[in-house]
Amino acid sequence: MSATPRLHVAPDLGEGADIPTDGDQAHYLTRVLRLGVGDPVRVFNGRDGEFEASVSAVTKSTARLLLGNRMREQAAVPDLWLLFAPLKKARTDFIVEKAVELGAAEIWPVLTERTDAETVRVDRLSRIAIEAAEQTERLDVPPVREAVKLESLLGKWDASRLLIYADEAGDDGGRPWGGETGKAAPMADVLAGIGDSPAAILIGPEGGFSPAERKRLRDLPFVRPVGLGPRILRAETAALAALALWQAIRGDWRR
Repeated sequence: MSATPRLHVAPDLGEGADIPTDGDQAHYLTRVLRLGVGDPVRVFNGRDGEFEASVSAVTKSTARLLLGNRMREQAAVPDLWLLFAPLKKARTDFIVEKAVELGAAEIWPVLTERTDAETVRVDRLSRIAIEAAEQTERLDVPPVREAVKLESLLGKWDASRLLIYADEAGDDGGRPWGGETGKAAPMADVLAGIGDSPAAILIGPEGGFSPAERKRLRDLPFVRPVGLGPRILRAETAALAALALWQAIRGDWRR
């Protein structure tokens, strides 16, 4: 991994272009990293690949970058979304950061009956996604969508995309874990049989999905309930475990 600083930028990229950076980026380059004219940077925008660059001009509030050679062509990540019930601020931030690292193509906060979280600040989560992409050599930044209620999401779902949901099935007190509908199949077994169709992973809140939500999900033809082992995982652990399993069996960890 190169030690040269890496920056996500908005403008189109091409060899020889001289592009501006915004206030926060300029501050990061000149005040935090203390770069000056001629110092190297790597830049990407999620469309044009990654380019060598160098600082071409600096003022008190701005910095410009002169682009050199294209280092890498644009490459796509697998078409996998992560949907999760928001948690408290620090834990939600953690999920977004790790979802970027683990290759999620889109990130959706989903409001369930038992969601217990502060207001979802998509602008802050988007900044976390950008920082994670810069640090992990991704050539794109996954969008963080506005929070949506579970029922609304399901009502508009494109059935060509499988929805894989982590089913804790812990609501049927006094019965074997999973109750009348039974425990979901192990996630690895489910993934082995679904092919390479677009997919999304849905992780519920700390208290799990309500019985009504669980029934609603299991009744839908595009939903695949999965289990994540014999222990009840915290929501952020479940998200990371599910993403890692998917990438190992169906995603780009196979490359």
